[in-house]
Amino acid sequence: MTARNGRNDELAARNAAMREQMNSLLDGLREQTAQLQEAQAAALAATGAATSADGLVTVEVNTAGVVTATRISQSAFRSSAPDKLAASFTEAAQAAARDARAQADAAMAPVQQDVPDLPDLFPEAPSLKGLIPEAPGVPEPNTTPAASNAPDDDDWDDFEPRSRFRKDQW
Repeated sequence: MTARNGRNDELAARNAAMREQMNSLLDGLREQTAQLQEAQAAALAATGAATSADGLVTVEVNTAGVVTATRISQSAFRSSAPDKLAASFTEAAQAAARDARAQADAAMAPVQQDVPDLPDLFPEAPSLKGLIPEAPGVPEPNTTPAASNAPDDDDWDDFEPRSRFRKDQW
């Protein structure tokens, strides 16, 4: 009977060790989950702001790069042509989007380091890293202003509206 009690004690000790190991793993998982939720919240709350090099336009964006606020300097309409002002808007919006992206990336960086992939845990399992899409890139600033399809102010003098409905087509 002593051998049987010894075997039961050994199994009970192994069971207790495995429970302790599982509790430790679950505690670690809970901590990582909380850190991930905090990082995601910080990344989603990231905003960016930038002012064009000429100081005419300041743009604020949310983490998705959507413009949430725009400020135009008092001198913008006195000292700037429409194409130049449009280029200033584009420049500021792109710089603000890069700023928001950098903040979101910085918020997520700590939780993305040393994260095991599924094959690290189960050698035959497929990788999950390829399933997570990369965030779209933010364009670099334009070095030349984009051509506008809008007519210049001088073009409006020669503008004659065309009738969409002509009587002779009936």
